[in-house]
Amino acid sequence: MTQTTVAAWAATAPKAPLERTTIPRRELGPHDVLIEIKYAGICHSDIHQVNEEWGAARFPMVPGHEIAGIITEVGSAVARHQVGDRGGVGCFVDSCRECANCRAGLEQYCTGPLGMIGTYNAVDAEGRPTYGGYSTHIVVDENYVLRIPEGIGLDQAAPLLCAGITTYSPLAHWGAGPGKNVAVVGLGGLGHMAVKIAHAKGAEVTVLSQSLRKQQDALKLGADHYYATGDPATFEQLAGSFDLIVNTVSANLDVNAYLGLLKAGGTMVQVGAPENPVPVNVFSLIGGRKSLAGSMIGGIPETQEMLDFCAEHGIGAEVEVIRADQINEAYARVVASDVRYRFVIDAATI
Repeated sequence: MTQTTVAAWAATAPKAPLERTTIPRRELGPHDVLIEIKYAGICHSDIHQVNEEWGAARFPMVPGHEIAGIITEVGSAVARHQVGDRGGVGCFVDSCRECANCRAGLEQYCTGPLGMIGTYNAVDAEGRPTYGGYSTHIVVDENYVLRIPEGIGLDQAAPLLCAGITTYSPLAHWGAGPGKNVAVVGLGGLGHMAVKIAHAKGAEVTVLSQSLRKQQDALKLGADHYYATGDPATFEQLAGSFDLIVNTVSANLDVNAYLGLLKAGGTMVQVGAPENPVPVNVFSLIGGRKSLAGSMIGGIPETQEMLDFCAEHGIGAEVEVIRADQINEAYARVVASDVRYRFVIDAATI
């Protein structure tokens, strides 16, 4: 395939509504694959970046880093994928491949000159802007394309490429499993995946959400317990209860209150990214040898491990499939927490 233009939905300026346009896709190199996108998830980070809430951004911006589709063409030297394979792309499309983190399969923490190259709102090694999954096709190096196993619908698989791996990685790293009490803060796109995965790993799972509104959903997803954080008694009742807390909320919470819910030696992991700095009282940590940690997506090997785990356990995202002309409405609904639990764009409507 020579360089071509494909249909996409883009924001032309910060906070601008997304509209239909065309974008260039590069010519296939020897190690590239062409993916015909079937579904693209809408992540809250897409909205943050369109609104420039995480710093200066590049426009026009085609968001989307939860991509599931079919490989329709491969470069002459491609060994990992074949035409007809189900292919996925997550939050990054390249890295330096040479630093210690890349060599360890932790490409998301690449320390090379360009760092991890985002699927969109970034510049690739050739200086070209990257455009994401709200489009009909994407060209990606074979080493950054995941294999989506049979048994997961492509619509339910798309959000696994961000929401799935963002929660799987800390659950795996901090050993969620039998005998461990795990709390998930927030039951949104990330939180609902954390509940499913932690339950499948055998942990005892508690959901901590503002109100009791989503209690029945949480229990259906695999939670053992559910508490409303809007009730101050919750923090007294659950003090010292958890080995691991995964905070999926992007709003600023009272972190010190949540640290009080950890057992001695427990860890609270931030995967949601609030806009403002989080104040931490050191005494909340030293009083029980507690840890406050962060985690960001996963590398290619772990993302593949997550997809295989989800297929083995029959796990997919809970999705509401929308047309491309509903993207702006979906953005407003995500901000209003009015989605259960992930919007996914049907790329056939782009």
